[in-house]
Amino acid sequence: RAEPQGLERIMTIDCEVIDLRPQKAAVVKARVRVDELPDFFGEAFEATMSTIEQQGLEATGPPFAYYPATPTTVIHLEAGFPASDAVDPDGTVDAFELPGGAAVMTTHFGPYDTMEETYALMRSWMADHGYEPSPGLWEVYLTGPDDEPDPARWRTRIVWPVKAGPAGRRPNGDDPALSRRYA
Repeated sequence: RAEPQGLERIMTIDCEVIDLRPQKAAVVKARVRVDELPDFFGEAFEATMSTIEQQGLEATGPPFAYYPATPTTVIHLEAGFPASDAVDPDGTVDAFELPGGAAVMTTHFGPYDTMEETYALMRSWMADHGYEPSPGLWEVYLTGPDDEPDPARWRTRIVWPVKAGPAGRRPNGDDPALSRRYA
């Protein structure tokens, strides 16, 4: 018996609407081409961690990259670590604050070059649930090439701020309708 031809992979996404507190961070800001991202991330994460430690602060979470606008051929981003307090600017490292407020969050599983599929599903989920994306979003690198050789096992949390949702509703964590599986 022949296998059916032309079946598309069925993709689903789990999104959660959350209310974030602003988070202080240390970052390196840059405009880079996509092919320059791996080198930039390595340098930015090393520099920000060094600055955090030299200033007697602590990294309070995994590394992240904040994208203030939709990437094009040249990507404007700010990459570093959340920190226990504001850093004093030092060389290429600047103080930064990840924004607070309502956001949609999901986790991408797999290599970075397949993340656009996750972003497309997030955009659909937000549209279907009445949330309008705000400018700026960030990726939190939970596991990646430094700690897992198999790209299929990499995990990246995506946090996308949104304007108030349906009927001006803000997330409160108590409404199960705000956290659903979208297929």
